[in-house]
Amino acid sequence: MPYHSTPLDLAFHALSDPTRRAVVSRLAAGEVPVRVLAEPFDMTLPSFAQHLKVLEDCGLIASEKRGRSRWCRLVQARFDEAADWMASERLRWTQRLDRLEVYLDKTQEDV
Repeated sequence: MPYHSTPLDLAFHALSDPTRRAVVSRLAAGEVPVRVLAEPFDMTLPSFAQHLKVLEDCGLIASEKRGRSRWCRLVQARFDEAADWMASERLRWTQRLDRLEVYLDKTQEDV
């Protein structure tokens, strides 16, 4: 994927799909076998597995084989990285808006 070069890019790309976001929400409650994780979705298991592969390739989830089942779980580090990026962007925009507010207040006083 040439337009998604960093792990953070891949994570946001993965989260752009509603099915994958639903998988992440389900996994927030804990580890789940793929068979159970796929039940609510109206798609074939191979199609569902492609969604899991996207999530796993970007590091948002991990899976492991246990007996005859494959279990999935969230990987906290990638979520922390995304949350840190969003927090820094929020801070930057909040500071910009604060400076704009000060400027507008001063401009209004001068009129």
